[in-house]
Amino acid sequence: MPVKIRLSRVGRKKLAKYRVVAADSRMRRDGRFLETVGYYDPQAQPKVFDFKTERLAYWLGQGAVPTLTVKNLLKQDRFDEKMEGLKKGLAAEDLNIERKTERTRKPKAKKQKDS
Repeated sequence: MPVKIRLSRVGRKKLAKYRVVAADSRMRRDGRFLETVGYYDPQAQPKVFDFKTERLAYWLGQGAVPTLTVKNLLKQDRFDEKMEGLKKGLAAEDLNIERKTERTRKPKAKKQKDS
């Protein structure tokens, strides 16, 4: 059974929030999943997300593959550095690893019409 760590949409219309779940890759996006390992709110300023570090480490250790979006969130959360601390026997809260700041994007240039 191939397991993926991916986003599952919750919330009402046009106000999306997501659960980060470990799910069988053959299941639908919002269908049956094995376990909830975090959440993500892209509508908030700044974006809010949190992971259950121990459970996420377990699933990744079992061979689960994160999707591209989840991989980017893990990178922003510095999950790899937290994993090294967990392997050394430290608790995730004791590591004092700060989250990377959110990327700011340049506004798109407006097209000018030639008259």
